[in-house]
Amino acid sequence: MSIELKLSRPSRVYRPGESVEGKIITTLTTPLSYHKILVTVTGAVNLQVRGGVAGVIESLYSAVKPLCIIKKSIEVASSAGKLAPGRTEIPFSFSLSSQENGNHGAFYETFHGGNISIQYLITADIMRGYLHKSLSATLEFIVESDKASLAGPPVSPESVRFYITQDTQKHQLLPELLTGRFRITGKILTECSLMDPIRGELVVEASAVPIRSIDVQLLRIESILAGERIIADTSVIQTTQIADGDVCKSLTLPIYVILPRLLVCPTVRAGPFLIEFQISIVISFQSTLSRLYPKSDLRTPRPWVSAYLLSQTIISVM
Repeated sequence: MSIELKLSRPSRVYRPGESVEGKIITTLTTPLSYHKILVTVTGAVNLQVRGGVAGVIESLYSAVKPLCIIKKSIEVASSAGKLAPGRTEIPFSFSLSSQENGNHGAFYETFHGGNISIQYLITADIMRGYLHKSLSATLEFIVESDKASLAGPPVSPESVRFYITQDTQKHQLLPELLTGRFRITGKILTECSLMDPIRGELVVEASAVPIRSIDVQLLRIESILAGERIIADTSVIQTTQIADGDVCKSLTLPIYVILPRLLVCPTVRAGPFLIEFQISIVISFQSTLSRLYPKSDLRTPRPWVSAYLLSQTIISVM
């Protein structure tokens, strides 16, 4: 005896205003009587302040009340009935419309973060009465913004030029780099679509110490209003290596980073929470000291690691 949900779109990606169609599929060995079959659609922004981020006072607000985006119930079968043995498919449909259900806010895009998650779920319940346990199944679907409904033309991608030297670092590098030249230049996009990669280029103009690797880190900044304070947490989403070993000087290296869809979303600036993204360029040098810490965090200041954080927001819907 099993129950599952299946949507008409294999991708499970929908936009506000569209209709979501699917089926409740039951596989039974014996007939099953029910009182009601209900499909519930929920969408919420879940906020949580982790203990390592907040202090003693903020820990009292570790579980912030979720923000409701959408909540509606559809009675697929409002009267009692019986399901036959074997496989049975029960169709259902609903609209992602804010007017129908008194939506509390905008349809934010699906996002799975560390402290903030935006999730949309479909739950099917076959209710069998007080003496029998209901059969339930839950399925997540993805919500993306309707790019065509955005006001005005899309923003053209913009790139920012950067340079990395000892003067751009907040910590001292290796002594060899202090006496010799060290300079890296390049450019990278500061605005892009979720469907497009982050593009750019990088040139190693000079380095007194051989380079071991060059990495591009994608970071997320999650800020939550907890009580009367704003708690912000920065974490690394992914690290993409663009060079392995000592690279040729004055050679243009391409930067091409594919965004992980569920781990990123358009920049959100709402009242109780904020979601932003940043890029960090990390250069690791060949050094005997680096062998002692082969698995060290690239965000931790080390003499053999040079990091440059691009402060501009780099994710936006286009």
